[in-house]
Amino acid sequence: MESVSYHLDDRSTGPIAVIHLDRPDRLNAVDVGLTRGLVEALRRAGRDGAQAVVLAGRGRSFCAGHDLKAEPLEETPLQARERLEEIHDVTRLIRRLPAPVIAAVHGYALGAGAEFALACDVVVAAEDASFGFPEVSVGLSVTGGISKLLPALVGWAKAKELLLLGERVSGRRAAEIGLVARAVPAGEHETVALDLAARMAQRPALALSLAKQTLDHGLDSTVEGAMARETENALLTALSGENDAPREQFNRD
Repeated sequence: MESVSYHLDDRSTGPIAVIHLDRPDRLNAVDVGLTRGLVEALRRAGRDGAQAVVLAGRGRSFCAGHDLKAEPLEETPLQARERLEEIHDVTRLIRRLPAPVIAAVHGYALGAGAEFALACDVVVAAEDASFGFPEVSVGLSVTGGISKLLPALVGWAKAKELLLLGERVSGRRAAEIGLVARAVPAGEHETVALDLAARMAQRPALALSLAKQTLDHGLDSTVEGAMARETENALLTALSGENDAPREQFNRD
């Protein structure tokens, strides 16, 4: 898990798993290693019996999205599908964990980074954090169930605006529109997230888990369908070649 760090904080309130995306030199941009490390860390939190999980990022950002500065992968459609399913596994594991998962977001939370955060049960964002979905702008497609989860958070009209325009919103604005649970002063995001995790870990474990599941099950019947369509769209955009020029422009910017 070189791209992801993990430790279990054994508090009197109950064990809290703390997971950090750990590619600070690349603003924690997503590559295959980071995705697999995050999947393994979430599985480990489940095995360790964590009563709450905090997901944060090292360095200057939570996660700047896919690493568009890396060399494009040479992969078959089957390999591309497997890679996309690993990204979906992050959402699946967060939703299946009995414990609540709190995202502590600062800096950039773009593309897959925003998707990782919004898959969590509660998102605490620094007021100056930057959320955005640039996929359409660079000829790609969203993943992680976001085509279902985003409208559930902000409504259909706002979700379309966010995805089609790709404009960024601050942590403060994200809280105002319901994209995140709360915005806090810069630098306090992780402290607040850990405090919330400790408070949740004090709750009866079964009741806490059932409360999480009750809300999630309202979406379950269609999230899998949403992710299946996202996989198809992501494969189409990856194979179309439309993303080559926008990728180069994004790297220059």
